[in-house]
Amino acid sequence: MAGTNKFVVVANRLPVDLVTHPDGSQEWKASPGGLVAALSPVLREQEGCWVGWPGVADAAPEPFTTHDGIHLHPVRLSQRDYEEFYEGFSNATLWPLYHDLIVTPAYHREWWATYRDVNLRFANEVASVAAQGATVWVQDYQLQLLPGILEQLRPDLTIGFFLHIPFPPADLFRQLPWREEIIRGLLGADVVGFHLESNVHNFLGLAQAQGLSVSGQVATRRASAQIEAPDGRFTRVGAFPISIDMVDFPPATEADVAEVERLRVELGNPETVILGVDRLDYTKGILQRLSAFEELLETGALDPKKVVLVQIATPSRERIEHYQQTRSAVEEAVGRINGRFGGIGKPVVHYSHRSVPKPVLRQYYRLADVMLVTPFKDGMNLVAKEYVACHGDGSGALVLSEFAGAADELEQAHLCNPFDIESVKSALRQAVVGLRESPETMEANMKTLHAQVRDHDVQVWAQAFLQALGEAKSE
Repeated sequence: MAGTNKFVVVANRLPVDLVTHPDGSQEWKASPGGLVAALSPVLREQEGCWVGWPGVADAAPEPFTTHDGIHLHPVRLSQRDYEEFYEGFSNATLWPLYHDLIVTPAYHREWWATYRDVNLRFANEVASVAAQGATVWVQDYQLQLLPGILEQLRPDLTIGFFLHIPFPPADLFRQLPWREEIIRGLLGADVVGFHLESNVHNFLGLAQAQGLSVSGQVATRRASAQIEAPDGRFTRVGAFPISIDMVDFPPATEADVAEVERLRVELGNPETVILGVDRLDYTKGILQRLSAFEELLETGALDPKKVVLVQIATPSRERIEHYQQTRSAVEEAVGRINGRFGGIGKPVVHYSHRSVPKPVLRQYYRLADVMLVTPFKDGMNLVAKEYVACHGDGSGALVLSEFAGAADELEQAHLCNPFDIESVKSALRQAVVGLRESPETMEANMKTLHAQVRDHDVQVWAQAFLQALGEAKSE
């Protein structure tokens, strides 16, 4: 039986947090991020609904409506579901596979069985809430089977799928024991979107390798390539680079300026503040940037009396072994660098392993003279864009991995190869020296970067994808 929602977003997580009050009572509250902000107008206009897991095992609130008029429909996951679907297949199998085998993926049949079961559960929930002829937009790698299942359950629906992480070359993907099932799942969508044209080429190459017919041209913000499935259905494919909501990054106020000055004093008034902001993930290259920083201090290219590195590392997937190993190695490096180059009460690396609220993060972005973004592989990396958004005045410099999706758009950044410590060192040194010796050039570069981010915000991303989906629907 069809529901009443004309537009449905499906994601692994609902945009809600469980808030515990001082009296011990608990309440679910909406916590809109960039994705929610981008889709909220569409969700409101079209009586939309967001389907997802609320983030707590074996618990789910009743469906409720946010103050913005968005319907939230929770999907309950057990502790076992969480361990095998999320920690297991999603993040210990697919995540490393899609990030170029930085660590070896684990292929366990029981994880796959749970991944399949959870995707089926999500599909049944979506089928129950979606109106006749509704549009459904599925988000990310945790739900790659869902389009195919949903297309079988509800052929009346228009289905879009967007992958927020990289899609690997065909030769890597084909090692996945359940590759055919994943491909079938994705091809249940009318439109499949990726961040970059290179990801689209990888997907089309995989389809061809599997004997499917591919036609059309790869393009950005258009789904102009297509794959013909064995049943004669066509799936359109395109690149849709995601971005940020500029509303979250207004120009600095006097209070902001005062807070940034206070933070600088708190850090010992250094000439140069270098900043890293990342989930504590082995793909982010945190250890490599620390090594590059250490070697620059060692050779005297950077003066420990004049420079500090602030590294904010948000906790992530802490029960997974590779993440535990990464945290241990990073914290050991921080201790070693401070032991060698810091003084009593004067660390040269300021390290924080905790989540930081957005308003505080904005102040750190404004504080930073140089932003270090050095992932080995990243679908996009919105931290780079958030930093740029905070520097509309042309201040600051961005050091960016050439393997981050953002590098395709932010060409004026100081690009580096994070696998090559010398490359990271060179880019970091160029940024620090450039701010001192070529301020006009650096300012012009940052203003160009800011204009790129401003003119291609998250609304542009959402509108382009939904337009492509609408065109597919009309055929």
